[in-house]
Amino acid sequence: MTGSVRLPLLFLDVDGPLIPFGAEPQHYPTYALGPGPRGAAANPLLTRIDPRHGARLAALACELVWATTWTDEANECIAPLLGLEPLAVVRWPEPSDIDDQDERDGLHWKTRTLVDRAAGRPFVWVDDELTATDRTWVTAHHGPHALLHHVDARHGLTDDDYTTLASWLRQPFPDMPWCPVPEIRG
Repeated sequence: MTGSVRLPLLFLDVDGPLIPFGAEPQHYPTYALGPGPRGAAANPLLTRIDPRHGARLAALACELVWATTWTDEANECIAPLLGLEPLAVVRWPEPSDIDDQDERDGLHWKTRTLVDRAAGRPFVWVDDELTATDRTWVTAHHGPHALLHHVDARHGLTDDDYTTLASWLRQPFPDMPWCPVPEIRG
């Protein structure tokens, strides 16, 4: 990868980080999608998505990737609400015997796939289901250039979360010259 400039990845879950599940959720208009099959009438949870997340996510010095069971629907339903162009989507493999063992060990079913997808590249994983088991496994199998950032699903992404993400993404990765210190946007 020498000579090629690549930003860190940010793997983004939807349910919890963008769609909070707390009591008394704030509701936002989904006018961008209208009442059709992909609008709020089809999925009332979409009204919980704060459209301001789009600008905040776009300002982060990273490559955004959907890491959610919404898969392509994240680009169809959620990206327009946020004002984002379609993002890359993680393709989840079919369940296997190793998944059963991982579940018994407390490893999240996304962990192996995201480490494989990162392929040594620095990454942030934003999710509401992360545990110490995932952090330990990622450190052992990926190294130090990963931030597994737990979001409280009751509130979704907050100002403090964005501060943490931006700070981590601004750090230099001196042993990865193809991954520059990103400029601060926004």
